[in-house]
Amino acid sequence: MKKKEGFLLIISGPSGVGKGTICKKIFKNEELNLEYSVSKTTREKREGEVEGKDYFFVSKDEFKKDIENDNLLEYTRFVGNYYGTPRDYCQEQIKKGKNVLLEIEVHGANQVMRRDPNSLSIFLVPPSLKELEQRIRDRRSESEDIIEARLAKAKEEIPQQVNYDYVVVNNTVEQAALEIERIITSEMSDRNSSGGGIV
Repeated sequence: MKKKEGFLLIISGPSGVGKGTICKKIFKNEELNLEYSVSKTTREKREGEVEGKDYFFVSKDEFKKDIENDNLLEYTRFVGNYYGTPRDYCQEQIKKGKNVLLEIEVHGANQVMRRDPNSLSIFLVPPSLKELEQRIRDRRSESEDIIEARLAKAKEEIPQQVNYDYVVVNNTVEQAALEIERIITSEMSDRNSSGGGIV
């Protein structure tokens, strides 16, 4: 019997909405069969980082070849370095039956959704912009300029939730994680009789 393939799971939303915390929580649920996507980057490896676990560290020439050969599901340039999601790595994991989790910014998510119509996309929203601002301020880790920039970007990104398969309001981490787990479980059940994989 052919092994059941997994699918790409995109979890996106504005900065500060709680993507990382929620992804860590759902990742503990082994029944969801999740595997984190490992990104490629041209930046230098930092102390303690592991090749193939934290990132695939590559040269700029190699990264540019990947762009030319359409080997990336999405990519971006940030502070002089490239970051991207390798198509071949995701395909390998999906063929093994894994559901590959991409915790990703809205711009990158839009690129992936265009390239893989079979992906499952979930947009996390805060209960309100006021609540989002409070959460960002509570971190006490950023200057006023950066906070304002994050909030301005959030106002542009939140209306894009209409492009996603599901929208989940993050009232609490527990509630949002539970809702996402239910969505993934339901999708896994629905896809059991149909094919998956990246096109």
